[in-house]
Amino acid sequence: MTTSPLTTMEFRKALGQFSTGVTVVTAEREPGKVQGMTANSFTSVSLDPMLILVCVDQRAKILPVLHKKKRFGISVLKSGQQAISEYFARGVHSAEAEERLAIQFVKTPSGAPVLENALLQLSCSVVASHLTGDHTIFVGEVETAAIDEGEPLLFFRGEYRKIARQP
Repeated sequence: MTTSPLTTMEFRKALGQFSTGVTVVTAEREPGKVQGMTANSFTSVSLDPMLILVCVDQRAKILPVLHKKKRFGISVLKSGQQAISEYFARGVHSAEAEERLAIQFVKTPSGAPVLENALLQLSCSVVASHLTGDHTIFVGEVETAAIDEGEPLLFFRGEYRKIARQP
């Protein structure tokens, strides 16, 4: 096998071979106003202390909110919540669209906004951030977690997928 330098699109396609869950990162930019973004660049870092990380593009509207507020929520989406993922991936939000999609936010005990009806809701406080390439890596300490019933929304090869049991 011969290898050559990858273009950005080839790199994106290559990484698309790794299936991921779909999350929405949320932070309160001002009282009652939530900024959110879809992220599949989310992973656990440590069990003790309980740490996760999420990568945020330098152009994302949520970036300055995360730097300022130092608190965020992670909502792992369920199968059937593709429209919510697509909404938060666009970056342009409106009350009308959120009402049409039945998007509801709830606050965790520590005050982080999360999506109601998500498979998993995490409340996190920023413990570190690292500017790397065209993203900032935020490491968050998990303060609370709430788990709901359902199956995860998956993303693989540029498409949303559902989990299937092996025969």
